[in-house]
Amino acid sequence: MMTTVSLSKERQEGRDESEVRSRILDAAFAAFMENGFAATSTLEIATLARVSKRELYALVGNKKEMLIACISARATRLQVSADLPVPHDRETLAHVLTSFGTQLVREITDPTVIAVFRLAIAEAVHAPEVAQALDSIGRETSRAALRQIMTRAQASGLLNGRPAELAEQFGGLLWGNLMVSLLLGVAARPNSREVAARARDATAAFLQLHSLPIDATTPRRPI
Repeated sequence: MMTTVSLSKERQEGRDESEVRSRILDAAFAAFMENGFAATSTLEIATLARVSKRELYALVGNKKEMLIACISARATRLQVSADLPVPHDRETLAHVLTSFGTQLVREITDPTVIAVFRLAIAEAVHAPEVAQALDSIGRETSRAALRQIMTRAQASGLLNGRPAELAEQFGGLLWGNLMVSLLLGVAARPNSREVAARARDATAAFLQLHSLPIDATTPRRPI
């Protein structure tokens, strides 16, 4: 009985700590976005989160650790899955690229994600590890997924070139100047129809640049 009660108490305490930590990070992110990292104090964050400074340091850490935790939690939105069919023909490849591009643009243009990018850029000089966390946790995951798609397409004889370069090229066609415009606040977030159209146009332009290899288009003569 004692063991059961103890385990139940530990689980409850674990849930309580998780909830408090989440509240601290939400308060920290709101304060960082409103006042900037340098002008935000740990006392202000603790007050917003309704916790003591002791709890704040125990559950999250110092201010820089809080900032990295805030970005890390929100950067998971950038981890677009590559769980798509393996392309064996150009039609399937077009579908895969369009689906991936649509999901990527939809997630990254979310206002919360744009806010994370702005915050990381603002603190890049004083806290470079913040930008590094955003790049490694979020951006690299989506880049790796796109490289995987290009590698599969290359293995199926649908593309020629280095997967990393192909991925970068598709990304350039997909984004254009949109990300810079969003970060500057001079463009509105595209709606679902605009996102889908952007992904389709990028896919069409990419496949037009990379025509099917000759050995894949020429019918093989029977032996």
